[in-house]
Amino acid sequence: IQRKGLIGIMFAALVYFFIFTYSIQVMKGVIEEKTNRIVEIIISSVSSFELMIAKIIGIGLVGLTQFIISMGVIFIMSTTILSSVFPDLYSASVNSNNIGIGEITNDNTSEIIQFILYEINWPIMFLFFVIYFVGGYLLYGGLMAAIGAAVDEETDTQQFLLPITIPLLVSLTMITRVIDNPSSTFAFWLSEVPFTSPVIMMVRIAMGIGDSGVEVWEIILSLFLLITTFIGTTWISSRIYRKGILSHGKKASYRDLFKWIKS
Repeated sequence: IQRKGLIGIMFAALVYFFIFTYSIQVMKGVIEEKTNRIVEIIISSVSSFELMIAKIIGIGLVGLTQFIISMGVIFIMSTTILSSVFPDLYSASVNSNNIGIGEITNDNTSEIIQFILYEINWPIMFLFFVIYFVGGYLLYGGLMAAIGAAVDEETDTQQFLLPITIPLLVSLTMITRVIDNPSSTFAFWLSEVPFTSPVIMMVRIAMGIGDSGVEVWEIILSLFLLITTFIGTTWISSRIYRKGILSHGKKASYRDLFKWIKS
């Protein structure tokens, strides 16, 4: 279970890193376009909503492409290194599918290779990584685009960034508690709340799908809530973006944001 927990931590950290990194890039890109007045030319050809969505999708595709390339390189290098550095152990682990785990040597290195190759469902992990990265990125990317549109300089974003980034930071700090008891009520709610589910759900999926970890219906509910929240926040962000992207010379406040949403 501890080894599976480490795999969960690795994927959770990757989800956090990619979501945070590329969401920040969305915000910085919007601020740059607004500061350089480029957006005033672009907005004459497309709607503000289309511009915002295009920005989010474009940067998201770049991040997804980089991840796929990185994972491909890591997979090729790891299998090459394993087969060349530990040829006997690697061969024994590969043959274990036919001869059974009980016949494999008890050497720690062989056990680790066996664990890496066969005890983790890598296709499932990578599939849900992509799903939760895309869902979490779209959720946070829309909010970051709204922040970028509401300010004139990057230094003005701090007051808006903190409330958005707190859920992600909380989800990271709660990972160890989730690993200790992945079926607990605490772990369930953290994996269902859309602002923490992309990180926590990767840990629970790594621990196993079924009685020992997360149920299938919990994953479905989590994805439904994530998509629903993304739609709602995108609508809110688009209204802030539409008003804020052409607003200059005044430091926006929360009152201004609420005014733009209601208008």
